[in-house]
Amino acid sequence: MRLFFNAQRVWRGTIGSMKRLDFLFFDAGGGHRAAATALSQVMQQQGRPFDICLVNLQEFLDSMDIFRKLTGLRMQDIYNLILKKGWTLGTAQVLKGMHGVIRLFHRQQVRLLEDLWRANRPDLVVSLIPNFNRALFDSLQRALPGVPMVTILTDLADYPPHFWIERQDQYFICGTEKAVQQARALGRPESKIFRTSGMILNPQFYEIAPLTAEDRAAARAKLGFSPDQPVGLVLFGGQGAAVMQEIARDLPERQLLLICGKNDKLARRLRSMPHAAPMFVEGFTKEVPRYMQLADYFIGKPGPGSISEAVAMHLPVIVERNAWTLPQERFNADWVLEQGAGMVLPNFRRIAQAVDRLLDPVAYARYRAATERQQNRAVFEIPAILEKILASPA
Repeated sequence: MRLFFNAQRVWRGTIGSMKRLDFLFFDAGGGHRAAATALSQVMQQQGRPFDICLVNLQEFLDSMDIFRKLTGLRMQDIYNLILKKGWTLGTAQVLKGMHGVIRLFHRQQVRLLEDLWRANRPDLVVSLIPNFNRALFDSLQRALPGVPMVTILTDLADYPPHFWIERQDQYFICGTEKAVQQARALGRPESKIFRTSGMILNPQFYEIAPLTAEDRAAARAKLGFSPDQPVGLVLFGGQGAAVMQEIARDLPERQLLLICGKNDKLARRLRSMPHAAPMFVEGFTKEVPRYMQLADYFIGKPGPGSISEAVAMHLPVIVERNAWTLPQERFNADWVLEQGAGMVLPNFRRIAQAVDRLLDPVAYARYRAATERQQNRAVFEIPAILEKILASPA
């Protein structure tokens, strides 16, 4: 029997009949693992009667990762390198090629995954990843017929074909009306589609205590900021991005808080940059909610997690959308405009003018009000949805 070292039990409930839930994630970007972890934490806090295990699909499929065989790098590591270097032009075509490779090795994936399901014996499989949901579903049906599968979209919308939503008899949990419409368009019945109020966020974003005006001013002063001037938070995901240097250079008179994630080289470069206004540079941190609490607006890429976090902390956002924007994130910019939560630029070359317009008192009040209208409680809504699915007849 194969041993699956990548299955990590994170919570075993103590009430009633125990059901095992396998949460599937990978580390291409940070959002999939973060969503799986946040959801498991909330279910643990709620005392749900489940045996929850996190399964890193990349580790399990390593033995047949054709990308690793060709380049020496895992597929998720290639993706993260692309983000770090900003090599995102043409990713729509790259995605088509990747889907071709995935289809080519579909049977091998199914055979491997059958072993996983027979070893783990889950009562419910929850996928928080795109691209592999057909293989996950086909293997589950072969190994454990009748066990339901749920896909939780960690993007605001699907990027068809064969990204998140497949034509198969499973459940889908969608954070926007756009994603719901896409599931319907692929023939999924209403009974298999669940709508939440947004994306999964780390429970820290709800637990962080509000600051008084005096405490907020004091905390900003500790970072070197003038308390009476606005602070812009610049964040481009867990890998950072070279464009952060250009943004800092083009906003010399603006106070900036830049979070570089795991990109230590970028952090060193930013710290060595001359900058007229105070500028604080942070690397990888788990204190994003606190930093957002101290900022007044957000500048970054239109990632679903970053946008949702900023809006949850009532920060108007400035993002760009162009040929370099990841195809699955382009709708996110549309969502920002639809909700009135910020501005979308063709590029950051005119970021100084955009910040001036955003911080105009009338405009800023309008954007801020739009963020406050968003009441995202998805991470607390999904546990009840999963319990309902488990209670549904097969």
